[in-house]
Formats: sequence, C-alpha cells, structure tokens
Amino acid sequence: MTDHHKPSLAVFDLDNTLADTAHRQHFLDRSPRDWSGFFAAAPQDPPVAEGVALARESALTCEVLYLTGRPERCRRDTLGWLAEHGLPEGRLLMRRNDDRRPARRTKLETLRRLARDREIRMLVDDDELVCDDTERAGFTVVRARWAARSAALRDAQDGEGRT
Repeated sequence: MTDHHKPSLAVFDLDNTLADTAHRQHFLDRSPRDWSGFFAAAPQDPPVAEGVALARESALTCEVLYLTGRPERCRRDTLGWLAEHGLPEGRLLMRRNDDRRPARRTKLETLRRLARDREIRMLVDDDELVCDDTERAGFTVVRARWAARSAALRDAQDGEGRT
C-alpha cells in the first residue's frame, strides 16, 4: 500500500540519461571490454541538458531518486558528479559490484520494491529494454532518447549486466 503522505518518486537513470557517455564508450569497443577505464572516465561526463532539466523540474513536485546500473564501487565519483552538475539531491541506488544481471531485470525489481510504499511518478531511462519491461509492468516511462548510445554500450547493458 502506497504512503500518500510521502511525495511521489521520479526515478532517473544516469548514463545517457543525465550523463553523456560518448567520450568513454570507446573503452567498450575493445576485446575484452575495459570496464575499469569506462567507469574511471565517468567523472568527466558532460551533463545531458534535457535530462538535467527534467530532473530539476521533477524535483519541484517529486522526490528524485537515481537508479543506475553502475557498480557500487563508483558511488563516490557518481555522487560528486551529481553535485558538481547541480542535480537535485536524492537517493542513489547502485548495482552490487558482483551483480551481472541485466538492467531490465534489476531495475524492474527495484521499482516494484519501491512501489510497495511509494507512488512511482515516472522512470526516465535510455535503455529500450528497461523501458519496455517497465511499461509492461504498468509504470510510466520517459524514454531518454537525447544521447547517442554505441552498439557496444547497448550490448553491455542488455547482455552483460554492466551498466
């Protein structure tokens, strides 16, 4: 049962929703993929104007929550990036360092858990499979189609459970 005394949640993905990963996607074109390099370069991500504007606008009426497939070891860099770019304060939920399940599964599980006692106003995400599954489950989705995603990143999100 949702708690109507708490504000609704606006849930935002990070990579290619709020943070432009184009400059670091080359780390995923290698074999094997260079995940350490990919995540180490994240603090240099430029913000994605459309996503940042939507997060700020959402914070006026909702509690903002960040839900990312980035591993927990990236928490300090990620919190620093959010603060540096003036994003609204909000909880940051990250993947366990050893969790390789697909984002479409982990994010939907998290949304269902959050929805037990909170209204989820929307999920904003760039991953089409995450968006598809989330919509099928009855959640409102905003598809973040404002940043370019490489084929390597798409494969990593969909098949390797890495981001």
